[in-house]
Amino acid sequence: MLNTILETKAAEIAAIDPTQFTPRQSPYRSLYEAVKQSKRQPALIAEVKKASPSKGLIAPHFQPVQTAKAYEKAGAAAISVLTDATYFQGSVADLQGVRAAVSIPVLRKDFIISEEQVLESAAIGADAILLIGEALEPKKLHALYLQATELGLSCLVEVHSKSVLANLLEVFTPSLIGINNRDLHTFHTALEHTQEIASLLPAGIPFVSESGIHGQQDVATIEQFGASAMLVGEHLMRSGDPEKAIAKLYGDQQ
Repeated sequence: MLNTILETKAAEIAAIDPTQFTPRQSPYRSLYEAVKQSKRQPALIAEVKKASPSKGLIAPHFQPVQTAKAYEKAGAAAISVLTDATYFQGSVADLQGVRAAVSIPVLRKDFIISEEQVLESAAIGADAILLIGEALEPKKLHALYLQATELGLSCLVEVHSKSVLANLLEVFTPSLIGINNRDLHTFHTALEHTQEIASLLPAGIPFVSESGIHGQQDVATIEQFGASAMLVGEHLMRSGDPEKAIAKLYGDQQ
């Protein structure tokens, strides 16, 4: 599935014209600082997500701005917004609407593999971007990371396996790592991936546990593993009441 998505992305990139991007007016909000300073621990990156290739339609009555406002009110440190249209039914307009409606950082969740996409992310108002270790060679990922950082964007560098992380760390050490608990081949999720992969990280590097977090016990588990933050999407989108769902994740403790 990842290779198929990346082939689609390559075609989309060919249509991007960076000369059409207007200068950004809004200041950048730091995802790293938001995670470190969050009152909620572990910090929550709450995801606005309409659909996915593995789960199909998740939110039939999709209201990205309203959902994002509820996330912020409930104490989320940042908002993740899917902008991939073909496989996740997301859009740039979703991100722009959310960014205008909240005061916390907004992460562009997409398959970013080119310099043009990094420039586009800055232009559309994203505060941070996702860079996926399995989608890029380590040196290419590092180049995009440096480009994004120079522009003012934060980067969440995501890995799904110990081998990909090990190869990445031979090139550079990201300031914020995302550990995805979903197997890219089977789509099976296991929270233990967080513990296994985090064991390779240098001491003091904050990391985000992603996927498979559905309740207070899951939050306690990834906190025990040392996660600084968690990225939760499907569970919140299916809840019908994001504020209440977030409160339950934390055991109603602010």
